[in-house]
Amino acid sequence: MICVEEHLMGKYFGTDGFRGEANLGLTVDHAFKIGRFIGWYFGRGQKCRVVIGKDTRRSSYMYEAALTAGLTSSGADAYLLHVTTTPSVSYITRIDDFDCGIMISASHNPYYDNGIKLLNSGGEKMEEEVLEEIERYLDGETGEVPYATRGDIGRTIDYSAGRNRYIGYLISLATHSYKGKKVGLDCANGSTWMIAKSVFDALGADTYVINNTPNGLNINLNCGSTHIEGLQRLVVGNGLDVGFAFDGDADRCLAVDEKGQLVDGDKIMYIYGRHMHERGKLEGTKVVTTVMSNIGLYKALEEAGIGFEVTDVGDKYVWENMRRTGNRIGGEQSGHIIFGKYATTGDGVLTAIKLMQAMLDRKLPLSKLAEPVTIYPQVLKNVRVADKDAALGDLAVREAEHNAKVKLGSNGRVLLRKSGTEPVIRVMAEAPTEAECQEAVDMIVKALKDRGHAENV
Repeated sequence: MICVEEHLMGKYFGTDGFRGEANLGLTVDHAFKIGRFIGWYFGRGQKCRVVIGKDTRRSSYMYEAALTAGLTSSGADAYLLHVTTTPSVSYITRIDDFDCGIMISASHNPYYDNGIKLLNSGGEKMEEEVLEEIERYLDGETGEVPYATRGDIGRTIDYSAGRNRYIGYLISLATHSYKGKKVGLDCANGSTWMIAKSVFDALGADTYVINNTPNGLNINLNCGSTHIEGLQRLVVGNGLDVGFAFDGDADRCLAVDEKGQLVDGDKIMYIYGRHMHERGKLEGTKVVTTVMSNIGLYKALEEAGIGFEVTDVGDKYVWENMRRTGNRIGGEQSGHIIFGKYATTGDGVLTAIKLMQAMLDRKLPLSKLAEPVTIYPQVLKNVRVADKDAALGDLAVREAEHNAKVKLGSNGRVLLRKSGTEPVIRVMAEAPTEAECQEAVDMIVKALKDRGHAENV
């Protein structure tokens, strides 16, 4: 039995920042106040320096202006990277000794949503205690912070050179020339619309790029890592060696092999984890996954003699494990892959470079590298309940879960999770066939319903 409780998030900030529909869930006033608080919080006793990046959404420019106004009005200096990726903000925050980094993006969400992601001076997701203080300020539970005056008012500084330095860093990490390789790139009309091609062109690849014409309204629209079919058509139609798809802020990467088959985050972790293992680079460390990774990944890792650890959902928790244990690679099925030697967050373009390295080192196509991983069918049911704790604690529900697990045996798994933000129990099963998955999920859902926990099932 696997029963994992999601981490409880704050009122505004989740595992990946403060996200909502622009000027509804997340307003320009929120952004101004966040800037005000950060400028004061990190500027006590010193001049605060904050670096800001944004994706291509129409509202990102509005939030950039509001955050900058808030920061400078509290005495902080705001350094603008302009349109760039989340991992580039993380990198520049870390290497240029900024007090804080801010990325304006709602990642893979549609254009009308946006988000504010806060990074600490190490380029990591901001500590919970700081986020809690910001939330209290937003709700008026703390006193107003002072405005800066005269020479203490902050400056706004163009810092596009930082973005260019990040591009140079990525290029420096490649161990091979890509000359003669035909590579497809789906930029999701987002943050990589110029960066990805610049990197792969510099490394000598013959690049084929789609969805690199952002207009503020088309980010992630039927493209990128959430709509892989466009890249699959590009790869197959042009006989490419490989394709890479990014999300809106490029902290995710999914791949397509030369046959047009999807290589998801689980397969990417297997490919590079095994590559590190065979070169002695894991050095006893493990691959870090989340509870949503497929059982097929775990079986393939075991077959290869590679250990693994499991965290709650969210690349934030993957990184926390890696930092604490020294594990060197981890990520999520969705394509957030963290290479601990080079980054503190998921980096889509870095992931693409590392997959190219595995292909070129091994002199094998991506399909061969991914072949040992058999992705098992998965069925997930979200069940609304009146009381999550009562539902999970019900002996009849636990017995149904146990029976489902016994029936699947070692060829499958069952996972129960309670949502941290909704009155929902998530019931998931993986097995060799979809019918077996459905049967296992139905057993547990029936118990929830029979015991009076489930609503509208």
